[in-house]
Amino acid sequence: MLQTIIKRKDPFTKLKILSQSAKYDDICISYTKIKKIKNQKGIYYASLPYGRHIPLLKVLYTNLCINNCKYCYNRRNNDIRRTCFSPKELANLVIEFYQKGYIKGLFLSSGIYPSADHTMELMIKTAEILRKKFDFKGYIHLKILPGTSKELIKKAIILADRVSCNIELPTSQSLKKIAPDKDLNSLISTLETIYRIKTETEKPISTSTQLIIGATPDSDKTILKLTTKLYKNNLVNRVYYSAYIPINKDKDLPQINVPPFMREYRLYQADFLIRFYGFDVDELFQKNENLNLNLDPKTNWALSHPDFFPVEITKADYWELIRIPGIGPSLAKKIIKIRKKEVINEEVLRNIGINIKKIAPFITVKGRTFNLSRKDLVQLDLF
Repeated sequence: MLQTIIKRKDPFTKLKILSQSAKYDDICISYTKIKKIKNQKGIYYASLPYGRHIPLLKVLYTNLCINNCKYCYNRRNNDIRRTCFSPKELANLVIEFYQKGYIKGLFLSSGIYPSADHTMELMIKTAEILRKKFDFKGYIHLKILPGTSKELIKKAIILADRVSCNIELPTSQSLKKIAPDKDLNSLISTLETIYRIKTETEKPISTSTQLIIGATPDSDKTILKLTTKLYKNNLVNRVYYSAYIPINKDKDLPQINVPPFMREYRLYQADFLIRFYGFDVDELFQKNENLNLNLDPKTNWALSHPDFFPVEITKADYWELIRIPGIGPSLAKKIIKIRKKEVINEEVLRNIGINIKKIAPFITVKGRTFNLSRKDLVQLDLF
C-alpha cells in the first residue's frame, strides 16, 4: 500500500523528500570518503578517475514504487511520505543549482510506478529538457530501471554520460528471498541490452551496477565471481559495493548495529586487484570464502604465498612488481623506467616514493634482504 502521497506544487518540498529517499544509495561515496563528505540539499560527490570528485544533485524522480524489496526504504509497504516530480520541475531545479555553482550534474534514479517504462520515460523527458531546452553541458547519470524497454534504454544512453542498472544481490536465491520482484537473469539481460546499444550507437558512455554487501549470507568470493563475469563480458565499467544499512525490520534481514563498511572497503580493494593487478578471484581466497578484514587482500595473498617472495626488485617484470605489497602500477612503472638509467638501491627507491619498511619483507635488492619480519605487517594496510 502506498501511503501519504504529497501533491504540493512546491518543488523544494519534493526535493527534500526525494533526496532523503535517495540517500541510502551510497554508490557515489567510497569508504574512505564517508566521514568527509556531507549531504546538503541532495548534493553528493561522485568519484572520477585519479581520485577526483564532482558534486551532483542526487535524487529520485519518485519514491512511489510497486516493488517491495525488503531492504529498501522506498518499498511499497513502508509508511513514508510519497511524491513525484514533473520533468519540468526537476529540470528547473537542476539548472538553478548548476547556475549557482552548487552542482556539476545530476544523478537520477527512481522508484518504479506504475511501470518501469512509464517512470523511465519521465526521467528521460527530464534529461531531454536539460539537454535541448537549457543546452545543459553538465554530467548526467541515469539509472535504467529493471524492465525498461530497449527503445527507452537507447534514448537514455544518447542523453546521459553514465547509465547504470543495479543488480543489488549476487544470486537468484538472495533476490528471491529479499527482493522478490526482481530477477537476476532479467537484470543481467538489461545490462546486455545496454552493452549492445552502446556498441551500435558507438556512444562512449560508462556503465555501472551496484551490489549490496551484508544483507544476505552471500560470500565475498560469490560476489567477486559475479563481478569478474560482468567485467569479462564488458557489461559494466565499474561495480560499486554498498554496505547494507539496516532501515527496515524483517525476519529475512540481518539485525546489525554497524553496517559492514570495512567489508565493503576490502571488496573495492579486491576489485582493483582483479581489474588492474592481474589477480584471479580464486587467488584471493584460500581457506575462507570471505576476505580478511584485518589485512588488505594483496598483503593477505603475499603472506599466504612465501614461495613467490622475495622478489628481486632490480630484475622483476611489471606483473611481479605489482604483486609486492606497497607497490602499485605507478610505482612499478617508475622502477622499470629508472633502473634503465640508474643502479637501483634503497636511496633510489625512497626518492621515487617507496616506503622501504613496507616492501622490505618481500624484496631483495641485488640479493640483499632486509631485517624486518613479516609479522610487523599484521596491523598495516599495504594496498
